[in-house]
Amino acid sequence: MTYDERSRPQVHDEPSRPQVHALLADGTTTCVRAARADDRAQLRDFYEEMSPESLRLRFFAVSRRSAAQAADRACDTLRPGHRALLAETKGRIIGLAEYERTDETGTADISLAVAEDLHHRGIGTLLLEHLVSAARADGITAFTADALAENHEILTVFADLGLRAARRFDGPEVRCSIQLDEEEAYLTAVEARGRTADVASLEPLLRPGSIAVIGAGRRAGSVGRAVLRNLRTGGFTRQLFAVNPSVSSLMSVPAYPSVAALPQAPDLAVLAVPAPALPGTAEECGKAGVRALVVVTAGLDGAQAAELLATCRAYGMRLVGPNCLGISNTDKALSLDSTFAARHPRRGTVGVAVQSGGVGIALLDGVARLGLGVSSFVSLGDKYDVSGNDLLQWWECDGVTDLALLHLESFGNPRAFSRTARRVSRRMPVLTVDAGRTEAGRRAAASHTAAAATRTMTRQALFTQAGITAASTIGELLETAALLHAQPAPAGHRVALVTNAGGAGVLAADACAEAGLVLPPLPAGLVDDLLAVLPPGASAANPVDATAAVTEEQLKKGVDLLMRHGGTDAVLVVLVPTAVAAATGDDLVRAVTHPQALGSARAGETPLAGRRSRTVAAVRLEQALPVRLLPTTDGGAVPSYADPRAAARALAHAVRRAQWLARPPGTVPDLAGVETRRARAMAESWLAAHPEGGWLDPRACAELLSCYDIPQLPWAWAETEDEAAGAAERLRGPDGRVVLKAHWPGLRHKSEQRALHLDLYGDSQVRAAFRDFETRFAGRLTGVVVQPLAARGTELFAGVVQDDVFGPLVLFGLGGTATELLADHAARLAPLTDLDVHALITAPRCAPLLFGHGGSGPVDLEGLEQLLHRLSRMACDLPQLAEADLNPVLARPGGTTALDVRVRLLPRAAHDPYLRRLR
Repeated sequence: MTYDERSRPQVHDEPSRPQVHALLADGTTTCVRAARADDRAQLRDFYEEMSPESLRLRFFAVSRRSAAQAADRACDTLRPGHRALLAETKGRIIGLAEYERTDETGTADISLAVAEDLHHRGIGTLLLEHLVSAARADGITAFTADALAENHEILTVFADLGLRAARRFDGPEVRCSIQLDEEEAYLTAVEARGRTADVASLEPLLRPGSIAVIGAGRRAGSVGRAVLRNLRTGGFTRQLFAVNPSVSSLMSVPAYPSVAALPQAPDLAVLAVPAPALPGTAEECGKAGVRALVVVTAGLDGAQAAELLATCRAYGMRLVGPNCLGISNTDKALSLDSTFAARHPRRGTVGVAVQSGGVGIALLDGVARLGLGVSSFVSLGDKYDVSGNDLLQWWECDGVTDLALLHLESFGNPRAFSRTARRVSRRMPVLTVDAGRTEAGRRAAASHTAAAATRTMTRQALFTQAGITAASTIGELLETAALLHAQPAPAGHRVALVTNAGGAGVLAADACAEAGLVLPPLPAGLVDDLLAVLPPGASAANPVDATAAVTEEQLKKGVDLLMRHGGTDAVLVVLVPTAVAAATGDDLVRAVTHPQALGSARAGETPLAGRRSRTVAAVRLEQALPVRLLPTTDGGAVPSYADPRAAARALAHAVRRAQWLARPPGTVPDLAGVETRRARAMAESWLAAHPEGGWLDPRACAELLSCYDIPQLPWAWAETEDEAAGAAERLRGPDGRVVLKAHWPGLRHKSEQRALHLDLYGDSQVRAAFRDFETRFAGRLTGVVVQPLAARGTELFAGVVQDDVFGPLVLFGLGGTATELLADHAARLAPLTDLDVHALITAPRCAPLLFGHGGSGPVDLEGLEQLLHRLSRMACDLPQLAEADLNPVLARPGGTTALDVRVRLLPRAAHDPYLRRLR
């Protein structure tokens, strides 16, 4: 069976496209939806309100009749090949974008109009982005548009979209053509516009000019009163109101009986009212012109939650919460603390966003103990609207934050989050507590791929690709944050360890090895230099045992030598208190915090050109706190740990961050021989015949893989004994042997069912094998796959699983019948860059086999890379692809081939993860 584009159904039911809300360039909210028949009157008014000049630029003539016809045409929802999208704010239509298919395959003409008084707010560009997404889903690959050459605004909109555009001038008119390929330039442009809009929308939330606390009472223990107290005692510098019908003042803050009674509309309202009253209170805020809500109330039911979010969308209010601790911004010009935490946050440069209020309090306390402080803190709570992605973009632009700490239990749009995090992580360290790592068990799965794709693996893939440092505990997060904030990240994993106690050095050396760090032998010259400055009896191996007799000055010189040595990337100093140091008044810690230890030049010296400061950390076994920052004499800091394992973990995290930063971002390559339209047509046609979805038969699997030019072993389908014998005769290789594989719907693992026969030689063996299948699988067998016996090679596994939250995940590792037992797999989220593919191939334990371990010679690595790229492309092209299982994939020096393939399709609609829209 083959498929072509003509068999692909076209989408014409405009109202079926759901309405979404999105942010404009100024941070306000608009609703983007399909035009309906009942929009006709309002659309006519929309055009009637345009000036004669705007009508001339839109219709090439000042024609009210053309405007009326255009309104009628936009509302004709049943016209094939036509789509119209509206932007609507508070019931008013403020923009219209349309396309109409042309006679040229894959092409549509577009038109755009924006309300007269709302130009330069990004309405037209936002509508075009949504029109592009809809057109791609409808199989359109290019837009065309006619404009007057003097219409510079529309020509600029087209040029700045980020898509490849061309112009052809013809007298006073210009013909524009826009290619709709999803290239990196377009995604980057969409990101930049989204960041501008997002940050602007958070201004009334994080930099409000006025705040009202609604639900603050006279009872000392109430949450609302605690929030009001923190705002007042925290020194909020702008206008502050309370809403309480029973009093005229609370804690010297003026109180009013309702939101409507306030002397002005506050930018931000903090809601601490009972859950049943919450939707009505939010409605009052929206009507009054409030621009953002922080909802600390918990315990909403489904109806209350839906009503709250709908109200925020209708009035364009950003929402933090519900069920949250509150927010703070320590900017001196603001001093905003609208939390009900016991202490005000310390002013600093660390951005913190959490879903759990308890985790938030722990992080605020931990950051304060380190002496770092926060720039802004947001307790996201149930995260109906504002998310970690929003906060990353805020910190990226706030000019203060240099370290981001996240605690996220869920991800609304992981692929968009990943792109944002990749960008932000190159500007500052982004750390997270990896919440929700474990499962009671792997979900029931019908393929090796789905069984391997655990939640832990998926989250780790997201964090690894985005450059996020993921810690297992809050303690580990703070330990790592201290190092990344205070020290340069080490260029590599080589550590020099120096101690005044041999046993402590052994513990630290073990901790380093367990964390994946390396303690290299020190060269003879450095050993001699160290022994010359250390006390008698010292050992200058690595670890360097300076002995308990070491003085402060001797240790300074030893640490300085190690810091200046080019063969190490970090120095870890492990100290225990001794009576010797106490008797002499020496403070060995000063050996770590003096300028030379930090890589500075000696007094009177000129710093060496290009010299990079080494990372230095300390371990003090007697230290009461798990981690501290020791101030240095030049205004910096050195992290000091109570446990060498904590220091080693932090160093290992820093090494991985440095390695990630050193790598270029990577690119998703263009692939020759990919037939996306044919693959989509095939998937849609197959699902039309199988509405519930299911596993493809071998013929359909092979057809799908051929759309992506994924190499497969020659094969034939046979439903009778004679057909099997004939196919075997045609397919026999040089050794004359073939393989028969039974098939029936629902067959999972052939080896477990003994549903394959190997090493079949001659007609009689093939026929006997077929008859065996007929006997054992009577009533189930639908046919057999006949293949030549594959040559020897390394059996690998490659697969895709479509995660409902994270999108397509590509897995790779050791294949064959033991793939699940050995669990030697790595995973990355699609789309895969060239660097992602390299990481996939080198990550599994079996990787040395691919590079010639044992003298067999390397396999076809280029072919293996191509297979993974093509699998990734197939997963991104087809949202219906629930699972694909290529096991085994045979890798040999002469080529890479999929020997067995299973594919499952489900009826899923395409979802554009990069389309700008609110949750």
